[in-house]
Amino acid sequence: MAQPVPRLEIRNLVRRFGGQTVVDHVSLSVMPGQVTCLLGPSGCGKSTTLRMIAGVEMQDSGEIYVDGNLICDTVFRIPPERRHIGLMFQDFALFPHLSVGDNVAFGLKGTKEEKRARVEELLDKVGLKRFIDGFPYLLSGGEQQRVALARALAPRPRIMLMDEPFSGLDNRLRDDIRDQTLELLKEEDAAVLLVTHEPEEAMRMADEIALMRKGKIVQQGAPYNIYNAPVDKQAVSFFSDINVIRGVVKGALTDTAFGQFLAPGIPDGAEVEIVIRPQHLKIDLDRAGKGPLPTPQDGVAARGEVVRARFMGSESLVEIRMDFDGSILKATVPNVFLPKPGKPLWLMFRRDRCFVFPLGKSVV
Repeated sequence: MAQPVPRLEIRNLVRRFGGQTVVDHVSLSVMPGQVTCLLGPSGCGKSTTLRMIAGVEMQDSGEIYVDGNLICDTVFRIPPERRHIGLMFQDFALFPHLSVGDNVAFGLKGTKEEKRARVEELLDKVGLKRFIDGFPYLLSGGEQQRVALARALAPRPRIMLMDEPFSGLDNRLRDDIRDQTLELLKEEDAAVLLVTHEPEEAMRMADEIALMRKGKIVQQGAPYNIYNAPVDKQAVSFFSDINVIRGVVKGALTDTAFGQFLAPGIPDGAEVEIVIRPQHLKIDLDRAGKGPLPTPQDGVAARGEVVRARFMGSESLVEIRMDFDGSILKATVPNVFLPKPGKPLWLMFRRDRCFVFPLGKSVV
């Protein structure tokens, strides 16, 4: 049985500026109806990759395919306007002198009636049909974003490229706009490549995440896998705060104040970092200098004293200075838990919720 052909495929894209490699042999594919997110910090090459796919930036090497057909390498190049690719950026770039309807119709082909029907269809889907004859300045930021989305989708692009499209919106609007955008993109069956530096946005919208760092994709997969099987410490910390405990390997085990941890494949004598997220630390009360008994799941408890506690809305963040080395570990607790500074507490954490990496090792 023939394998399905990706709607978008890029192979070994490279882009250099002034002798510096900004995009370093990036490869990925996106199927029709799939949302893939390029996620990474500012300056890692995400937007440059998007611009090369759109055709507004030329790669130094590598190939770009749409539905299995080459659209660009270093010799052959289909111009941007013939690539059937929609673009949506942080700047909505609506034409202020055109009505909302004319903005959406911009670039559409066909009769006046056909264009009007397509515009009405899309504006109805984004709940803005009543503004069809109004002007962009009459709309809120969220409404302008939806008009920009309708305009990008109007020509029925096979691929939609989105570069930080929600970063200019008020936080209260973002979730609703993201959900509505995702629903409409799925209906249109476009292959979507979304660029963002916000892990929450990637987790919320993407079917697949490609985590970028220093011009390279360091890990790629479903959001669940990226979050729960990170490739290195930096990947863990990109998605959440982390606690780090160091140890030395002996016989594939590392001894710590929290008991022993498995370190398979790491040679004896090597230093390792045990990484745990604050939400996976378990807090127990001090009982006259004693803590909870060890368990196979949570290991050994270690004692510390509260430095400070803060209520964050849906959870409380407690910082604890550990007796064994003076380090400060952070734990989050659902609801309100605000112990006073100096209060002794005991910490434990599940073995299946921590990650063990060789000290200093990262993919890039």
